[in-house]
Amino acid sequence: MVVMRVALDTGPLHGHQTGVGRAVSNLSDTLGSRNGIQLQPFVLSFRAQISGNETRLPLPARLATRLWARWPWPRADRWLHNVDLVHGTNYIAPPTSLPTLISMYDCWFIEHPASAHPDVRRAGEILRRSVAAGAWVHTSSDATTRRATALLGTDRVRTVHLGPGGATVPPPKTPEICQPFVNSPFIVAIGTTEHRKRHPWLTRLVPKLDSGVSLVIAGADGDDTTRLHHTIEGLPPGYQERVHTLGPVAADTKAWLLANARVMAYPSLDEGFGFPILEAQGAGLPLVASDVGSIGEVGGDGVTLVDVDDADGFAEALNALIDHSADRERHIARGRSNVERFSWQRCADEMVELYQEVVASS
Repeated sequence: MVVMRVALDTGPLHGHQTGVGRAVSNLSDTLGSRNGIQLQPFVLSFRAQISGNETRLPLPARLATRLWARWPWPRADRWLHNVDLVHGTNYIAPPTSLPTLISMYDCWFIEHPASAHPDVRRAGEILRRSVAAGAWVHTSSDATTRRATALLGTDRVRTVHLGPGGATVPPPKTPEICQPFVNSPFIVAIGTTEHRKRHPWLTRLVPKLDSGVSLVIAGADGDDTTRLHHTIEGLPPGYQERVHTLGPVAADTKAWLLANARVMAYPSLDEGFGFPILEAQGAGLPLVASDVGSIGEVGGDGVTLVDVDDADGFAEALNALIDHSADRERHIARGRSNVERFSWQRCADEMVELYQEVVASS
């Protein structure tokens, strides 16, 4: 049997695990169990506590990315031995003479560089240099593939949809952090509080929601956290206490939120995939989302799409799904059916095919 040896960037598995981290974790586990694929995990970090099978590139990450944004040096070939392909799983890959594939989950930071952190802007510069040098790009949706093809000026972009985010059984008791709203119907939004997720915009809709309905926002702090708090403080009297910001939550708490919320709100300005969409659908939770990016592609007919600028329409769609009704049950059934389109085995199958295409073209 011919074995393909793949150097896989497992850096996203270290530290606070975001959606990219979950994607890399599931893909690594699924690929690692396949015959014909041999993974060499590598990490660009002096701080990460690496496992026995991970290779550490002995470079300070910040210095390395500053150099790579300008020059294809230092190359990683000396540390990544006997591999056929390098897969950069988080927007960048180290310079190398080896065939290279880079996972790009959305285009937001390239289309809106002024809104991006300097480290993220550097990642965009490295990505452009890598593509100019011949690297291929993996995206997780056709919507992102079309935009990346135009933005990066290459036809070496391929879609491989990810799998579902994974299910967690809700705890038998209400988590302490959820006690303040346990007795009221609530809408949940899950994600880092960054500009793209529009949590302040969503918060301003609270006065338009049915009486007694709360809004619960769960996710790590981001570049929009301060504005979110100011928005809450600026709500009319009587509405501030209907907004609950939880910060990052444990998996079982998130499972409780998905099991007990009435609707998920997903007003994002852009998405390359969107794990919360599939997590909500798998938990039997209807969704209302912006009609942007990959949301319709991933959510299928199990998500209500609203024009990105239609605040009244968004609030109306949320209100329509809060109470039990035949329409709500149809949304739930369609969502559960939609999740069945996605699996990590299929993702791994298609990723291996892409690996083979990249190697064969080099």
